[in-house]
Amino acid sequence: MGFRLSKIYTRTGDKGETGLGDGRRVPKDHPRIEAIGEVDTLNSQVGVLLAGLATESVTYPGLNEVIEVLAPCQHRLFDLGGELAMPVYQALDTAEIERLETAIDVWNEELGPLENFILPGGSALIAQAHVCRSLARSAERRCQQLNAVEPLAGVGLAYINRLSDLLFVVARLIAKRQGVAEILWQAAAKPEV
Repeated sequence: MGFRLSKIYTRTGDKGETGLGDGRRVPKDHPRIEAIGEVDTLNSQVGVLLAGLATESVTYPGLNEVIEVLAPCQHRLFDLGGELAMPVYQALDTAEIERLETAIDVWNEELGPLENFILPGGSALIAQAHVCRSLARSAERRCQQLNAVEPLAGVGLAYINRLSDLLFVVARLIAKRQGVAEILWQAAAKPEV
């Protein structure tokens, strides 16, 4: 069935350390804990995005396809957190990366080429997808910082990289399916010399 938390607080972390799944205790600012925390933050924000998609899918049924692709990502992010907490544990595999790549390719074909840089916004959902994308990049950086000092096994780095790509495409797809124009970046006027 899974793990049960019978007690929420243990007091074992009150002095700035926490336990990993393999029994080691590390400072709460250890690169491994930083990576776990960033993945957890991303997962929370993906939850916010999914809740918004569920609400808006009543008006825009085309968003249901996005939910179908993104909902499993929350579980895989939890798996990635498990891999980070228990270094010998491996849950992610290349099939999950390929699933994301398939969605990216299909949706990118629907969207067509990007002709300019775009900014977050246009609707709350589009902006939230971009928040998730930027948090995925942050989580990827934290995982890479950990990887530099304690090499990571498995495909976690590739997964989080591909997820950030997917979230960029999701933001664009939401705009299209909501009928909202993407906000195009406008370069600053060149200063007069």
